[in-house]
Amino acid sequence: MYLATTGRRDAPAPPRNGGAGRRVPGTVLALGTVSLVTDISSEMVTAVLPLYLVLGLGLSPLQFGFLDGLFNGAASVVRLLGGHAADRGGRHKRVAGIGYALSACSRLGLLLAGGATAGIATAIATDRVGKGIRTAPRDALITLSSRPEVLGRSFGVHRAMDTTGALLGPLAAFALLWATADAYDAVFVVSFCVGLLGLLILVLYVPGGHPAPPTNSTPRTRKTCEAIRDPAFRRILAAAALLGVATVGDAFVYLLLQRSLGLPVGWFPLLPLGAAACYLLLAVPAGRIADRVGRRLPFLYGHVALLGVYAMLLAPIGGPVPLLLVPVLVLLGVFYATTDGVLMALAGPVLPADGRAGGLALLQTGQALARMLAAAGFGAAWTVWGPRPALWAATSALLAALAGGWALLPRIPYGPSAPKRPGAPIPERRTA
Repeated sequence: MYLATTGRRDAPAPPRNGGAGRRVPGTVLALGTVSLVTDISSEMVTAVLPLYLVLGLGLSPLQFGFLDGLFNGAASVVRLLGGHAADRGGRHKRVAGIGYALSACSRLGLLLAGGATAGIATAIATDRVGKGIRTAPRDALITLSSRPEVLGRSFGVHRAMDTTGALLGPLAAFALLWATADAYDAVFVVSFCVGLLGLLILVLYVPGGHPAPPTNSTPRTRKTCEAIRDPAFRRILAAAALLGVATVGDAFVYLLLQRSLGLPVGWFPLLPLGAAACYLLLAVPAGRIADRVGRRLPFLYGHVALLGVYAMLLAPIGGPVPLLLVPVLVLLGVFYATTDGVLMALAGPVLPADGRAGGLALLQTGQALARMLAAAGFGAAWTVWGPRPALWAATSALLAALAGGWALLPRIPYGPSAPKRPGAPIPERRTA
């Protein structure tokens, strides 16, 4: 493994020819390390935030839900601005660094806010904005530093490292609370320090963005518009949004699972950890399979796995708890392993290099807003019809969306024989 160096510190190089072309680039490993460390910092706070706000400061669940939902929606929109800013002058690393810095500083904001609702809201907003800003530039750096034929593996490795941090963060937070007798301030301070460590790794070990083109080249705004007009990208965007509208949020899946099994409430926080562990184990193999067979089929089959989750929750399964619990969590892990990074690997080579962050941001935002709409619709259906009729409706919607996605998603060849697209990074040869 190596960190790509090309004689220019600001330009990440794709893997070189020969055996190195099949390796995960050093830039991806460095970004994975940044995400791992940053997710430890983020999930330390995410795990204890509901307890801190509802039990510690006395906010109602409605107030907390409003704040969290509002700022998650705002982060989806901010992602577009982050992608556009990263494409201007090839400043992917700089824009991503601003996002990581904002998220780290938000931990201090929670510490300094005390019990003031306005201060807490500002800190949460800062964290969500930071996350929204950094996502598209980070994913664009992964696509720019990897050959198209190994993008699935690169995203699989990155997502596996990212998920490792998401698993370690809650464990670290609750261990710290146990050691300090529920001192939430200690969690915020340690989270801030860990977040700064992630930012330091980004500064020291991740090369900058794609080099800026000559001054007489096409402006970035036009490059982004060209990406939107590209038929292949439009079809990918439409398919991702269509499938997103039929995707029930994880929280509802866990609630339905808890109701079906009659699990004690104390076990509920462990359900996401089970799905995340399966995602961690399957992310790299799923990425390698996507590189071999193409990204279209794994992305669609991932949604078939989600359909299996819905079917199992609807089936009258009796017997031991693991008979339903384990398959549902495994299928949910399969869904994320075959869709999250695979979608970025599918769309990345379609986009021009100097409009890639903006294009990926548009794709991520469209999918996120579609899933927010799905969550709101499922919540309303649950309230009006009850959980089982709502799940039957979601299952029917996902079946229809799969048929639409099958028709919409383009068949894009990857590898040495694939046609070159404008703006694609040019592989370099190893020099003595």
